[in-house]
Amino acid sequence: MRVKALLAGFLSLLSWSLGTIARAQDAAPASPTLKLTVKADYLALRITGTTNITANAWQWRVLPGGPEDMVAWSHFDLPVADGAFKLATPMPAGGWYCVEVRALDGEKVIKEAGVTRPEPAAFVHVTPDRIESLPESERVAWKAYLARSRENEHADHETLATECREIRAAASKPAPTDSERFVCPTKVAASYFASPEAATLASVILSYQTPAGAWSKAVDYSKGARPRGTHWTTQSEAGWHYCGTLDNYSTTEQIKFLALVDQATKREDCRAGALRGLEWLLAAQFPNGGWPQVYPLESGYHEAITLNDDAMLHALDLLLAVRAGEEPFGFCDEALRKRAGAAYERGIQCVLACQVQVQGKRTVWCAQHHPITLTPVAARLKEPVSLSGAESANLLKFLMRDGPTTDAVLSSVEDAIVWLDAHRITNLRKTTNAAGKTDYVKDPASTEVLWARFYDVETGEPIFAGGQDGVVYKTYHDMAEHNKVTYDYFTTKPGDIVGKERERWKKRLEKVGKR
Repeated sequence: MRVKALLAGFLSLLSWSLGTIARAQDAAPASPTLKLTVKADYLALRITGTTNITANAWQWRVLPGGPEDMVAWSHFDLPVADGAFKLATPMPAGGWYCVEVRALDGEKVIKEAGVTRPEPAAFVHVTPDRIESLPESERVAWKAYLARSRENEHADHETLATECREIRAAASKPAPTDSERFVCPTKVAASYFASPEAATLASVILSYQTPAGAWSKAVDYSKGARPRGTHWTTQSEAGWHYCGTLDNYSTTEQIKFLALVDQATKREDCRAGALRGLEWLLAAQFPNGGWPQVYPLESGYHEAITLNDDAMLHALDLLLAVRAGEEPFGFCDEALRKRAGAAYERGIQCVLACQVQVQGKRTVWCAQHHPITLTPVAARLKEPVSLSGAESANLLKFLMRDGPTTDAVLSSVEDAIVWLDAHRITNLRKTTNAAGKTDYVKDPASTEVLWARFYDVETGEPIFAGGQDGVVYKTYHDMAEHNKVTYDYFTTKPGDIVGKERERWKKRLEKVGKR
């Protein structure tokens, strides 16, 4: 009985002690909290906040440029009973850096909080560490390149922001979408470029030229000129996706079209637009001679030297025409032709340097290469690190027909042809399976000769990466069973390279005494 009494007394004392502690904790003042959320559009900064602080004064301010800005504090009404408050201010003309709010007891700051503008996505390939590892001369060139890219990006943003503020639009509208890529007409009479139809199209194209001088892709020019406050790109989700690109024939084809209209009509605005496009092309080139897919630089695989869909090839082809003074680029002066020629030569040297070597032997190229190290890199899930059959064939065709006939180019071309010739795929037949989808099956009787779009770098075996799961399969059949196929995984383009183009190449070399 005595033990039970002692235990009951102990439990009673423990209960009283815990209750006292709890009451003390309840009575203790909570730590002061102040939380902010900032939403920004082209017209305003909208700030919401919550706090548990009782203060006799509240202040806020917006720092437009950086932490060093000297901006006076402004007072605002005390938060409502539940500690919530809302603030809004017109967007500063140059954007914003940070919003700060503070609670005061007299002149004493009780609590201060701030929200800084989110930084753009960090680059994946062109990183500070990579740049710092370069020799000084290269390091300086890359830093200058990035500074110009940021300046152009800022100018693009501010131009659209100004337009939206002038028309009182909180957000821009995306450009109208066209599923077809724009390609400058070639199978038309020269008189077409002097026609009212071409004149209208030229005006629309000019309206969609970015402040930096380029064009986006997949824009529907049939919808008319770009209204103020409308983006230059159709990519509304990110807002600045592909805002100035060589992808899908973009920019180079618009430059050609404007130059042809100028040639036919002497329209000064078309000539000026073509020149701005050429300046963009020169500015976008990396210090090592390559071109990114998007400029101003966009984070991700867009930073890579892009051979995919012949992006860099189109840049080289256009610069070669400008250097030679070919029409419709006769309006380019000698200084511009020299700059174009120098850029072209740097581009060719970059192409040669990118050619992948495996166990000391030159092979072909990847569809994308690291902008600094030049090694093969991946892009989308379906575009792994690889050796490319399709892009390499198109690049070789350009080199064999129009590239320099130097010993370095000759050696590069011959090694690539040997590799392609050894990696043809036979005994495979294209068919339609029971589900009505394309498939490739083994058939010793097949006369088809194919090349894979992608080959494993080390083994040289065909690979097929899934567009949805990103898994690299050994056969097209296995990949297609697990993924939706919206891509060409085989090509016949190398067939021309190892056949008629090789014969044409030999004749070209004979003419210049290389054979």
